[in-house]
Amino acid sequence: MGHRYTVLGAGRQGVALAYDLAKNGEAELVRLVDVDGKVAAQAARRLKKLLPRTKCRFEAGGCDVGRRKEVRAALDDAQVALSAVPYRFNARLAAWAIEGGVSFMDLGGNTEVVRAELALHKQAARAGASIVPDCGLAPGLGNHLVAHALASMDDARHAHVRCGGLPERPVGPLGYKLVFNFHGLWNEYRGEAEFLRGGKLVRVPTLEESESFVSSELGPLEACVTSGGTSTCPRTWRGRLESFDYKTIRHPGHWARIRTLFELGFMDEQLVARDGRILEPLRLAQELFEQRLAFPAVRDVVLLRVLVLGTHAGRPMRMQYDLFDRHDARTDFTAMERATAFPAALVAHMQARGLVEPGARPLETSIPALRYFDELPAHDIHVRLTRRAGRAKARGA
Repeated sequence: MGHRYTVLGAGRQGVALAYDLAKNGEAELVRLVDVDGKVAAQAARRLKKLLPRTKCRFEAGGCDVGRRKEVRAALDDAQVALSAVPYRFNARLAAWAIEGGVSFMDLGGNTEVVRAELALHKQAARAGASIVPDCGLAPGLGNHLVAHALASMDDARHAHVRCGGLPERPVGPLGYKLVFNFHGLWNEYRGEAEFLRGGKLVRVPTLEESESFVSSELGPLEACVTSGGTSTCPRTWRGRLESFDYKTIRHPGHWARIRTLFELGFMDEQLVARDGRILEPLRLAQELFEQRLAFPAVRDVVLLRVLVLGTHAGRPMRMQYDLFDRHDARTDFTAMERATAFPAALVAHMQARGLVEPGARPLETSIPALRYFDELPAHDIHVRLTRRAGRAKARGA
């Protein structure tokens, strides 16, 4: 007997999640639901074409994730529910999954929502369900790799995560193409990030502290502070790590242009005009981003680098993890879909196998780090790990 999964949301990431579960997650059933049942049905047809020999059964249907009764019906007989819907729904969805004794994971994107999910720990433990938020790319895979380094070293001290989903070459006015949900991008670009510095929690404004980043595949790039990427890790590892930070990678010039848009108010939710009218610049920005930054002919790539410094067996140790992923022409999954959904599907696969304890816990403490890293290649995610002696002092990645 295989495992039974329900994927909530049949957009880009939802389809990629369902594909990897069917192909690599020992699934006997993948139920894919969406507020638009036709979208879910179309996704199921695509999956059947991509996996003509699979023994997995696909189901598709409509589900409004704001309605408890519909969600509970969609989760019926599932072992694990995977959320690929906007992050604002995740805390409520986790609670409804617990009611049915169903384990739950999501792609995250907002640390306050994650904390609301983690507050459900006692209810989840009583129900025998595991809740693991923030399981995408960053937060998600990047934080898992730090956990792997911590499990591999005697004394890790500094961790730096750098990640970006970007076009193969600079394109358009921002040197960027929109590779995931606009509101997810906007959420990352505003507010503050939470880091560890000098062993203490600090708040750092987004769109600040730009630094150079060199990729052997793409050449010179730029990284900058964005929100949410560290997730719960700074608080989890406070007292163990001296520093932990995260920055997003883009083509040169992108950050200066984005700062200009924010400073001019194009990313404000509301603006009162001089004549008293209420304007909504963000709605216009969303429409422009989605129309003008699509660039379907330009393929995307994902870069992820995690650097952890510490000591092992009394000697300085430097562990560096590198992932470079491209759009897959055979399946037509983008690099962002692959690098976000496939590692997340591995988390759900571990939950289905009972490898994650019941309760609501951060991914960095709930997932067996060494086993997770060893199983990543089976989900078509290939991370290069380089170990060498190095000074255990904080520096950029």
